[in-house]
Order: sequence, then structure tokens, then C-alpha cells
Amino acid sequence: MTGRVEGKIAMVIGAGSVGEGYGNGKAAAVLYAREGARVFAVDIDGDAVAETRRIIDEEGGVCATHVGDATKADQVAAMANACMAEYGRIDILHNNCGGSIPGGPVELSEEDWNFQIDFNLKTVFLACKYVLPVMEAQGGGAIVNISSIASRTNIGRQLCAYQASKAGLVQFSNAVAFQYADKGVRSNCVVPGLMHTPLVEARVAGQAYGGDVAKAIADRDAMCPTGRMGDAWDVAYAALYLASDEARYVTGAEIVVDGGVTLKSF
Repeated sequence: MTGRVEGKIAMVIGAGSVGEGYGNGKAAAVLYAREGARVFAVDIDGDAVAETRRIIDEEGGVCATHVGDATKADQVAAMANACMAEYGRIDILHNNCGGSIPGGPVELSEEDWNFQIDFNLKTVFLACKYVLPVMEAQGGGAIVNISSIASRTNIGRQLCAYQASKAGLVQFSNAVAFQYADKGVRSNCVVPGLMHTPLVEARVAGQAYGGDVAKAIADRDAMCPTGRMGDAWDVAYAALYLASDEARYVTGAEIVVDGGVTLKSF
């Protein structure tokens, strides 16, 4: 299939990548463009989001970029306003900000707890706060939020703030879905499992494996019933479905993309 989001405007928050290759947001932005959307790519890292735009431009797609901090209300309002100034509407809001800091309640600092709640959950609240009025006024839209299987199970690491924030994200998404169902706005979650992205190599390997990337990848591959992790494109294709009119009667749903990891008992 081609043109699955033809003519739509896709605002992707967290559209850069922390290293070479494709993270979830970068892959989603590129895939939306390949499928006919005009993309408004946002990231806190100007170089990273410029790289996403370069790829889309080289493939003949349309992409505008914006640099901003999705945890700050005034900057999120500016993102939405800039997208409206560029394209005049927002049909797809893709919320991809997220990250984890290991630790339980005793080990984790209050600052790290607050940061993760802000990064994983407040960012989505703020994006919806400023984009939902646009979608309601234009008669509809699709919100795609990226959660995690950590929202529903423990995968062997102490990640209390990450688990709490990603679980909260699912229920926040459901609350929006219910409130805005009669306004033509859909809200759904993709729930990725263990994915091989630049974030894993840049941060997860450093946090739990002392920088041993090969060991981190091997261990995470072994945890998957498939024998390997998924990648950013697996997440992006699930997001594409939820953003497209193929999912026009789907709201308040979760698509788990984990290669069967949550079928296991750890």
C-alpha cells in the first residue's frame, strides 16, 4: 500500500535520534512522509531533527523542522503554533519523547523521578493541551502515543519511574480517547517491547552494562521469543496504521509490538 496518510499533516515530537540509525520517532517521521504526509518534525536536538529532514527531503517528501523542549509549556505552544503557521492544520500528533533512568524508590533521586514523569508523561499532556483544540476545531485528528511494555510488566530491571510514567501514559491516552471520541479525535498507544535502536546503544548499554553494547544487545535479543529485538520500523508501522484512516474506528487501543516478550514470565 502507498499513500496511507496522503495529504495529512503529521506533527512528530521527538523526531530526532540520539545516534546513527533510526530511533522510533525518526522512523515514524520518515514513514509518514513516505506514505504521503507532510511532516512537522520536532526535537530538542537541532542537528538530530535536521538529519531527519535531510532524509525526507532526499526521498522527495515534505518536512519542516522545529527545535524545542517538549517539557516546557510555552515551547510546546510554540511548536503547535509553528506547525499551524507552516501547514494550517494538524491531522496526526505523534508523541515519541521518552527515556528511562534505573532505580527503585529508594535508589532513585527525586530529581530523576521528576524528570522521567515530565519526559514520559508531561510531554504528552502538554502536546495534547495545545493540539487538541486544533483537532477539535478542524473536525478530527489522530493521536499516537508511544508507551512501553514496561507499562504492564517487569522486564528484569528496576525502573519504577519509567514503569509508572509509561503506565500513566496509557491511561492518559484512554482518557483523551473517551473525552474526544464524539469530536472525531482518536487517541491510541503503540506499546513497544525490546527494540534495537540508537537509544539502546547510547544509554541502556551504558546504564546496565558498563558500556558493553554487544553484551546489552545479546542479552536483550535472548529475552525475546523471536531470538532478536525488533527495531524502530516495527514501531513506526504500527503507528502508521493508528494514524491512518484504516484505523478510523480504533480509539483507546494499545498495539503491543514486542515479538512476544510479554507472553513470557520473567
